[in-house]
Amino acid sequence: MRVDRIEHTIVAWSDLSHPLGPVGYALAYELALEQLRLSLDVIVECVNPIALTRDAWLDVAKTAGASIVEVEVVCSDAAEHRRRVAIRISDVEGLLKPTWSAVRDRTYEPWSRKHLVLDSAEISAEDAAQLITSRMVSARAATC
Repeated sequence: MRVDRIEHTIVAWSDLSHPLGPVGYALAYELALEQLRLSLDVIVECVNPIALTRDAWLDVAKTAGASIVEVEVVCSDAAEHRRRVAIRISDVEGLLKPTWSAVRDRTYEPWSRKHLVLDSAEISAEDAAQLITSRMVSARAATC
């Protein structure tokens, strides 16, 4: 699930407008919970810059009795990060992409617990996906 797509769809089909505040995340939490209760894996792609949103994902997993793998993707190369933001192409038609200044100035709270950190300047998307998949398999086995 992509929170960007959820939020964009809410805006397209309602009287709401950006920024939506918590509504997109709240819907994503409910959809994820429903899928987890069906014993399905859920992968969510979203920005989680604050502890509140990260903690909510933990609550969803706990409520469903599911394991969770928390992943933070960073880009340690600021010039490359800026370039990627500038050239980013979205498959969500009409999505307003953030500017570099919006990305740079976003509120960010450091993580307070262990999680998987992937540096996209150092690891390919394919290798990152394999590592995440491996962690998911391990986490699932630990809860069985």
